[in-house]
Amino acid sequence: MSAVGEDRVVPSDWAVERFGERAGGLVAAVPVQLARAHARAHAVHLTARLKKRSPYGATLAEAVRENLADTARELEEAVRDVRGYEYAVINDHALFPFKYADRPKPLDRARLASDASPTRRRMLLGHGPQSQEGLFPLDDDLTTEEYEELHETFEALGASTKLVCLFFTADPENGIHAIHWGDAHLEPDRTFTWLYSEQLPVAPQPLE
Repeated sequence: MSAVGEDRVVPSDWAVERFGERAGGLVAAVPVQLARAHARAHAVHLTARLKKRSPYGATLAEAVRENLADTARELEEAVRDVRGYEYAVINDHALFPFKYADRPKPLDRARLASDASPTRRRMLLGHGPQSQEGLFPLDDDLTTEEYEELHETFEALGASTKLVCLFFTADPENGIHAIHWGDAHLEPDRTFTWLYSEQLPVAPQPLE
């Protein structure tokens, strides 16, 4: 597990294997960038003055992606555009942020929403840990068009790019509850099988 040392954030062996010399900087930056994203989303939530939390969730998702892309640039790493959304790619590993609950919830209960965008599904299938069947999970229900779209997403991030899932829980009142990252395989029932996961510290969350 990545830990906070007396003077710096110490990355785990897993993080170093994936992010190389950028691992320490990334482990330090991710909690801070999620905290900043929450502050922006919280401000939008208050301005909207709605009982529903949709403005918070939508703003948080976009702010997290933007902040992680900014971190990639600061680390002199890549930012890739996938259908109009920027994703941070560090040492050939793309960060896939996902708020899986609006309350504290165990990571093993994370589930992709039924209305999740096809692009997010394709990213998980094309770049996440693969099943034994091969690179693309072809079956009788996958049309030629769907296959081509999966391959398009695959090319957008880069043929050799692997996905690192960055999962967290948050709500407007309490902010970020917990942050996890690791290697996760998307199952047909929209649950995840984690080949490896670890928890990151949560940074202080001053509000805008």
